Amino acid sequence: MSKWSGSDLTSRRASSPVPGSASYRGLAPVKLDGGSALRGGYAPGLGPGGRRHRIRRVLTQLFGTGSPLRDLDWLLLAIVLALLALGTLLVWAATATSGLTYHDPYLIRQGINIAIGLVLMAAVSMLDYRQLRLYAPIVLVLSCLGLLAVLSPLGVVVNGAKSWISLPGGFQIEPSEYAKIAVIFVCAMILGELKAGESRPGPRAIAKAVGLSLIPLVLVVAQPDLGVVILLLALIAGLVVLSGVRLRWIVLLTAGAVVGVLAVVNLHLLKSYQVSRLTSFLHPSQDPRGTGYSAYQSKITIGSGGLTGQGLFHGQLVAGGFVPEQHTDFIFAVAGEEIGFVGELVIIVLLALLLLRALHIAARADDQFGMLVASGIAIWFGVQSFINIGMTIGIMPVTGLPLPFVSYGGSAVFADMIAIGALHCVHRHRSVFGHR
Repeated sequence: MSKWSGSDLTSRRASSPVPGSASYRGLAPVKLDGGSALRGGYAPGLGPGGRRHRIRRVLTQLFGTGSPLRDLDWLLLAIVLALLALGTLLVWAATATSGLTYHDPYLIRQGINIAIGLVLMAAVSMLDYRQLRLYAPIVLVLSCLGLLAVLSPLGVVVNGAKSWISLPGGFQIEPSEYAKIAVIFVCAMILGELKAGESRPGPRAIAKAVGLSLIPLVLVVAQPDLGVVILLLALIAGLVVLSGVRLRWIVLLTAGAVVGVLAVVNLHLLKSYQVSRLTSFLHPSQDPRGTGYSAYQSKITIGSGGLTGQGLFHGQLVAGGFVPEQHTDFIFAVAGEEIGFVGELVIIVLLALLLLRALHIAARADDQFGMLVASGIAIWFGVQSFINIGMTIGIMPVTGLPLPFVSYGGSAVFADMIAIGALHCVHRHRSVFGHR
């Protein structure tokens, strides 16, 4: 016999909630797994499980298959961030004249410079690889316009060179920094476009690449900025050689460079302060209180640090400001006194790893354009680092080139980070279309 009678069953059904009724709507909705969506008192989707699901979904979108972030070179980024962190500490130590304070204007500006640089790096990293080719002529035109603006009344003379344009808020822009990017992109675009059946660029491509690169070079000579001139010449020569041109063209370019140097010397195109710097480099003890003062004090400052340094913010010569431009051109001397030979070795190793990573990206590039872009950036950072460190220890003339990612500066940091973005762009193209 049934447990319920007919009348009891009818009354039970009548008292049960009906879908759509008020009593039914007041109940917690039942999930497919049998649990309530309001378990634990959370609104739908706001509980720990829902929150974790949303975080997991965001991370999947950022780092999942097809995401640009997944194909970034994270080792390269880690090296750059380490150099930026070290550089910020050294800039802070070099400019903290009134004790340790977080309101140091140089520290704040360098933080702003790095933040803007990271945004620029991210923007360039996300570009389609083919857009670097399309933007190469635009970058060249813009850099030349900036160099022309420097030579106009807008330009400001700093340390004997008219290389800067003043901006509101105490900021300055140095267009010659972006001329390095323009030369790399233009040379890579022209020398990387091989016609059918060609294994190396022809005479017309070489002449076109060199001719266009000479435009910003001549404008930099007019400033004059000896350090950037040397670097641009190294970039042009290095990219032409790496493009695979025949040996006779390399000999002709070398002969032309020698003739150009002799013409500069014989025609007295160098300014008097530049000649004095070269003279003091060749004869460092001739005028230690005049033109050789910076290099002389730099060597003393580095030597005073010893093996492990005197400690951050404890360097006596740095605090006394004995080395001119110690937060920019001679930041390596600050490292020598504050963190010693060990700290300087860390900087050199990080720079070497950066160059190796750039060369690794160049070797694995899918085409000649990517190889030349990455190789040009490696030449840029390598030559500039060697010149900067060399002038602080007395083996290179003082040219005013900053140490990449370490020295204080706006334009220098921006240009360096744009170059890192271009390396990521080449790496991403290899990761997507090639095989690791």
